[in-house]
Amino acid sequence: MKYILLSFILLFSACSIKNYETTQAKIIIIKSPKIKFADIGYLRNTGDAIELELFIAGNPVQKIEINTLICVSAGCTTKSAFNEEYLHFSYPDSLLQNILLGQVIYDGKNKQITDDGFEQRITNRDVDIIYKVTNKSIFFKDKKNKIIFKIKDIK
Repeated sequence: MKYILLSFILLFSACSIKNYETTQAKIIIIKSPKIKFADIGYLRNTGDAIELELFIAGNPVQKIEINTLICVSAGCTTKSAFNEEYLHFSYPDSLLQNILLGQVIYDGKNKQITDDGFEQRITNRDVDIIYKVTNKSIFFKDKKNKIIFKIKDIK
């Protein structure tokens, strides 16, 4: 019995340890109805797994992990449930992940190539979004729902 218990412990602890390929320190600003943050953060990713660790005055205050679920200190939830609780119910499941990685949102709708990246403007009955990605920054603003993400390189 104790060998079975030991096997389960090793199996589940191994699954929870992630070796991220990329770690970047960023200046991060997040403003939404439930999240307000402006300071340094570490963005780690490998493939589709992302971890955003937020710090205030050098102390970790929040960790957001994105894989098949989104996990925060309050627990794990589906991407759509996370959007409904923390952002906006109408957002696509992949929105947060795409913003953090600087990828197109809404399947590239209204994408305009710029000199150093791209820009998207998306307006419908639920959102009024301006999304800009450059080599050094990511900017997302939904005027209708009062949500902002700014991510800048520290250098």
